[in-house]
Amino acid sequence: MSTQPHPSAQPPPTVTGRLWLEKEQRGFLGHGRIELLRQIGERGSIAQAARAMGMSYKAAWDAVDAVNNLAEQPLVVRTRGGARGGATHLTEAGRELIRVFAVFEAEHTRFLSALSARIGAPVEFDRIARRLALQTSARNQFWGRVTALRQGELSAEVTLDIGGGNALAAVITNESAEELGLHEGAQACALIKASLVIVATPEGARGTSARNRLCGTVSRCREGTVNGEVSIALEGGKTITATLTTESIRALGLAEGRPACALVKASHVILAVTA
Repeated sequence: MSTQPHPSAQPPPTVTGRLWLEKEQRGFLGHGRIELLRQIGERGSIAQAARAMGMSYKAAWDAVDAVNNLAEQPLVVRTRGGARGGATHLTEAGRELIRVFAVFEAEHTRFLSALSARIGAPVEFDRIARRLALQTSARNQFWGRVTALRQGELSAEVTLDIGGGNALAAVITNESAEELGLHEGAQACALIKASLVIVATPEGARGTSARNRLCGTVSRCREGTVNGEVSIALEGGKTITATLTTESIRALGLAEGRPACALVKASHVILAVTA
């Protein structure tokens, strides 16, 4: 029996990256500069270290000057005179920095490996990628898990857990629920146009007939000549955005940092799934 992989099988993606340390908002140390320090420590010469790394003498000296200027103590020192006309060597601070960077780099490598393992399953990565590729004109998109599906004679009410203790209810036809393959535990995306979101104060939101009430804090409030836009940050890190008149924004006293609720009718929630 052949053990060759199927021609269409794609290897799982991996996460790669380089560790780079900054100091005073300036580039301080990366793998290249650490390797230059190592070469200087081994060869006792910036010129020889530069040749070993395939870089110019000037570029090597510029890199040494940069790290020396940002370090608390000099990392590389040059002694003049002597039988060989002087030498360049690492200080104890320079040698310690190499050791510390090696520890950081090992931790960084472990982190990248763990992250690669998390997305390594092709099916899981493909699902995430397709979510990101979903394009729609609806301003609000919430992925979640179906926690309830109640079917009536003509329509079904679907409840979607979107995280952070928030849930959205949508009313769709039984035929749509069947075509989408919805069932408890299934993943789906709730789409809501910003123009269909009603905004109210927490007190005013209690006596409404809207099936969905998502309360949080106004994170963004923009006023235009006629219309404006209000974003409400919800528990769990999600945000819902509404388009309403500037007059309404002012009448409700909406401003960044103030509590507010987004009200959405269940019939205004559109559900989608990935193919």
